[in-house]
Amino acid sequence: MNKVELLAPAGNMECLETAFGFGADAVYIAGKSFGLRAFADNFSNEDIENALQYAHSIDKKIYITANAVVYNDEIDQLEKYICFLADVGVDGVIISDPSVVEIAKRNNLRVPLHLSTQVNTTNRLSAAFWYRSGVKRIVLSREVSLADIKEIGSTKPDGLELEAFVHGAMCIAHSGRCLMSSVLTGRSGNRGECAQPCRWEYHIHEKGYDGDFFPINEDERGTYLLNSKDLMMIEYIPELIGAGLRSLKIEGRMKSVYYVASVVNAYRKAIDAYCANPAGYGQDRALIEELEKSATRQFCTGFYLGRPGDETQDTDRITKMRKYTFAAKVLAEAEDGYVQVEQRNKFSIGDVLEVLSPSVSGVQFIINEIMGDDGPQQSAPHAQQHVTINCPVGLRKGDLLRRNDE
Repeated sequence: MNKVELLAPAGNMECLETAFGFGADAVYIAGKSFGLRAFADNFSNEDIENALQYAHSIDKKIYITANAVVYNDEIDQLEKYICFLADVGVDGVIISDPSVVEIAKRNNLRVPLHLSTQVNTTNRLSAAFWYRSGVKRIVLSREVSLADIKEIGSTKPDGLELEAFVHGAMCIAHSGRCLMSSVLTGRSGNRGECAQPCRWEYHIHEKGYDGDFFPINEDERGTYLLNSKDLMMIEYIPELIGAGLRSLKIEGRMKSVYYVASVVNAYRKAIDAYCANPAGYGQDRALIEELEKSATRQFCTGFYLGRPGDETQDTDRITKMRKYTFAAKVLAEAEDGYVQVEQRNKFSIGDVLEVLSPSVSGVQFIINEIMGDDGPQQSAPHAQQHVTINCPVGLRKGDLLRRNDE
């Protein structure tokens, strides 16, 4: 069985370190230009070099997104940036514009090129074309099925790798190539500035009957005609690997440390369990529950199992609301029944905290003591305050604690 890569998002250095700590083999990040998440923290050139040094020291990989739409007056800037990425030794550059292929060729760059899902590669002939053009890996269109992937995988050139999104938010547009935000707000999603108008509240009515709204699924928050459910494929790890995917990708460079930790942790455990014992593998319901704890929308399987119908649209917003709140991040290894943490949301004596850690699963405990710089406290109300709390389990730096709000 070929080793499959777990690829996680990282909008900043904290998310990058968390992704690696919870088991990601690689992360994808963006610089300050040409990525598709303009409102994430993103990485300066110096940040990229530091991140690469850290990742390579622990045998991990970093891919840089440079898949925004590019205009004539940006070509020189793009060329300098791609040359910089090649010089510092990034493990891959995710692209959508053929100009990057041209830049790589004329500068004789050895940087691996990964073709973004934005390019909509949906068939074996397109895959072979891009490989001949110089692309090493293709991030397949979100609209391909498992059967499509298997056919592409069985006919692709030996040196071509296939990657696909398996978890996270989905656009209503074809593989994310949407014009709604650009038309409605002047912020182009294809330039990394999407205002997410597909998530807005809408009402529809027939012309001439302006006061009569159609009775469609609606709650007190409004109607969400365009709002897609999130993708979740953790129940299909054997099928994804069997179809020939080299990399399983999680969406979410705008997401929090808590989201990254939760999702990476669940997929890491599922992948490892399958690879250790393919014949005896069985889905662990606890991993699905773990993903639900970090969710804000319902889940679906996208196009993987065939052309979806209405079941992929989150029109009624009846998803279970999160029952857990990210409370604290562990700053140092627990000792003698206590652990130092950094507050992320208010917690108080008497609250029940649950551990989120690669090495500890499902452990909960009640906070009996909170010690700050000035002594005992009843709560930790201040953002990123450092406090020491009682802790009955051995935790390590980077583990997370969430408050059980049930």
